[in-house]
Amino acid sequence: MRRNNALHRMRKKLRKRTSAFHPQHDRYKWFLLANIMLGTFMAVLDSTIVNVGLPKIMASFGVGIDKIEWVITSYMLSMAVMLPTSGWLADKFGYKRLYFMGLLMFTFGSLLCGMSNDENTLIFSRIIQGLGAGTIQPLGMAIITREFPPHQRGMAIGFWAIAAAASVSFGPMIGGYLVDNFNWQLIFDVNIPFGIAAMVFTILIQKEYINKKIGNFDLVGFLSIVTFLPLMLYALSEGSAASNSEGWHAPYILVCFAISAFALAVFITRELTTKHPLIDLRLLGNYNFGMGNLVMVIFSMGMFGSTFLLPLYLQNSMGYTAVQAGSVFLPVGIIQGCMSPIAGKISDKFSPKAPMILGVIILALSFALNSQLSFLTEHSFIMTSLYLRGFGLGIVFTPLSTLSLLTMPREKMAQASGITNTVRQLGGSLGVAIFTTMLTTRVNFHMQMFGAAVQAGSQEFKNVATNLAYFAQQHAGSNMATAVQQSKYMILSHISKQAYIAGIDDDFWMAAIITILGLIPIVIMKTKNKKSTVKA
Repeated sequence: MRRNNALHRMRKKLRKRTSAFHPQHDRYKWFLLANIMLGTFMAVLDSTIVNVGLPKIMASFGVGIDKIEWVITSYMLSMAVMLPTSGWLADKFGYKRLYFMGLLMFTFGSLLCGMSNDENTLIFSRIIQGLGAGTIQPLGMAIITREFPPHQRGMAIGFWAIAAAASVSFGPMIGGYLVDNFNWQLIFDVNIPFGIAAMVFTILIQKEYINKKIGNFDLVGFLSIVTFLPLMLYALSEGSAASNSEGWHAPYILVCFAISAFALAVFITRELTTKHPLIDLRLLGNYNFGMGNLVMVIFSMGMFGSTFLLPLYLQNSMGYTAVQAGSVFLPVGIIQGCMSPIAGKISDKFSPKAPMILGVIILALSFALNSQLSFLTEHSFIMTSLYLRGFGLGIVFTPLSTLSLLTMPREKMAQASGITNTVRQLGGSLGVAIFTTMLTTRVNFHMQMFGAAVQAGSQEFKNVATNLAYFAQQHAGSNMATAVQQSKYMILSHISKQAYIAGIDDDFWMAAIITILGLIPIVIMKTKNKKSTVKA
């Protein structure tokens, strides 16, 4: 007993003498957490700040939504490719070294995005950004779970989630301000000072860690996943594109689907049979981890797939400026940031299932409310749905991460983190591609339905056209012939706006359905209290 007390006093003295940046110091892990939060803020910022700038980018390059979606999808796709690879590279070359390289690549990609003068260059630059972000996010989570003991891990992940929440809040607002007052290029340039600061702090604070137990790089797995993801998402996005007159039956679409299916089969077979897989799919055999990732892919499809819709609706249909459209997201991140540590604390002390179930229901409700949007929707109605979304996000992510990694061995944390982040980005990429395709299809459908409902020979149509022509004469100074043509254009413009909003409503309704399906795996997940493991 005396010997233990003496040893404890010696350790205490040693901690006082060492620098706060020393790994043995009690404060080291908190400084490290702050550094990881900065990198996470920067990476997540670029996935949210772009949304409000899409209408201006579309107008600048003269492209439609089927092309501009790749500004978002390419970023998420390159992240999804890099996420599983970063775990092996970090084990091989060191976590600090690779984390720094991820920050450097992201910052350089941001510089290239700001210098882009056409959509193809911008998409290529976004790929470079995504490769950097795909390194930052999984390593950040793996470093946190390695440095913090289990009883503090939930709270640490909750604070880490604050960085993402801050990006959700301030990203669209900052982006809207820059787009309205300067130009859209600045929404990428703003990342550069954050990137430089994060690199400096990484050099000063973070200590190197290299995993000695490292196998060979899974080249076959890497090539197969790199083939599968781009081709599948390309086929999904191009199936209903305006440039594709043959639709889903176009030969190149069918070829892309066939090659991607073959690549997926090769990838799964390889990962389950090789000794050193790129993504250890066998970890999904861990019950909670497998169920948690199923929740994540369902959740990500609904969340990421619908996130870019609201700025488009607000700017294209409601006449909001970019900064006005961005400012509506401010409460989302604030509420999420406040709720994440609380949810983490609840997860550490009690069952994490209750906040997860409540959060999913609230998220589905927020999407269901958004499916009722129209051109007369009140601002308060829009904000109510976003308040609910922020609350739901805040109480879902942290408990889900904690419960998923509950029984995961410490040496598998990097791989597990890579899988979780890959699944999230893959689900998000699928969601963006599916909802963009669905939006194009549903807008065309509603245009046909609304157009067929208009009877040009009816008395109602003639009365409306006459009144609009009179309006054009009085307020635009048009002659009678021009006023008649303008009245028809106004009717067609109104129909187009209604069809566009109806298509967005359909997307949100689908997001609500997809999100509520996440309740199924949550209910059958297992929880563990301090004394024993029980089935929930």
